[in-house]
Amino acid sequence: MLCPMMSFGMDRLAALSMIESGNNDRMIGRAGEISRYQILKREWRSVTNSTRYFDPAVAKAVTLTLIERRVQAFQKTFRRAPTDFELYGLWNAPSQVLNRRVSKVVAERCQRYANLCEWNGAPVRYAAHQRPSQRTAGLLVCQAEPR
Repeated sequence: MLCPMMSFGMDRLAALSMIESGNNDRMIGRAGEISRYQILKREWRSVTNSTRYFDPAVAKAVTLTLIERRVQAFQKTFRRAPTDFELYGLWNAPSQVLNRRVSKVVAERCQRYANLCEWNGAPVRYAAHQRPSQRTAGLLVCQAEPR
C-alpha cells in the first residue's frame, strides 16, 4: 500500500469510520452513502458487486481499495504521500484536493480527521491556524463553499 493506514495517533481507518458514521455499520447517509465509511453506492460497485454493505470486513476492503486509487492520483499529482489532512480530503472531496482548491467546510472536516490521527495529545495543525485564503499543505483553502 502506498499510503499506510496507521499514523502516530488513531488508526486512519478507525478515525475515518468515527468521523463518517460514529462507527455505525448500518448508517445510511443523506445522499445514500452506505457502511461505516459512508461510501456512495456507485463507488462501492466500482470495487465489488457485494451487497454486504453492513459487513465491516467488506466495507474495510472496499474503503482501502478506494483510498488506494485516490492516493495514487494524489501521488501522481503532488509526487508525495498525502498528510492526514489531505487523506481525509481525498476521501470526502477528492476533486477539491486534486485541484488544489479545498473549501473551508471540507478543510474543517479534514482538520477534525487530522486531529483524530494526532500523536501524544498534540493536535496536528494543517489549516486551523491559518487564514482560509492561505496555502495549506500545498492546497488552497477557499473561504466559501464553491457554487
